Amino acid sequence: MEFLMLERWSPYVLGVLIGLLNIGSLLVTKKALGASTSYMKFGGIIFRTFNKDKVANNVYYQKSKLELDRGIMLVVGIVIGAFASAQLSGSFNLTAVPNMWATEVSDSSLIRFFVAIVGGIFLGVGSRWADGCTSGHGISGTSLLSALSWVASIAFFVGGIAVAYLVYGI
Repeated sequence: MEFLMLERWSPYVLGVLIGLLNIGSLLVTKKALGASTSYMKFGGIIFRTFNKDKVANNVYYQKSKLELDRGIMLVVGIVIGAFASAQLSGSFNLTAVPNMWATEVSDSSLIRFFVAIVGGIFLGVGSRWADGCTSGHGISGTSLLSALSWVASIAFFVGGIAVAYLVYGI
């Protein structure tokens, strides 16, 4: 069990494990892995406590049942698993501005917070626009040979490489 204490795991081992998780999900639940819909559902569940009628009349929420499902539990499991992994490896720390961000961008926690909020909004809008997130397209969609998922995954990599060049001057 010593491998649980590692700060970094092999990406090859993790790739195989995620692939097996995807196959297991398809076999057991008949649904592929994905996270972005879970955020929308969870947001709807929270919003429903404040304005039940507005949520009931929302076209998106009429198509998607607002209940705790396997997708929401997957996202909760990712958060708990990341926390447990950081604790076990001894690398957990809370910081408003990580060292790399402070070095490359700014040491201002206000700027970091603003960029995180704007980035989160773009991520949410983009995943709805693309009809899925990186895990949904990159892991599940490509394994099912979806043309849309292959195009989206290629765009994720091209975008990531472009941003790395802009931010880090690689």
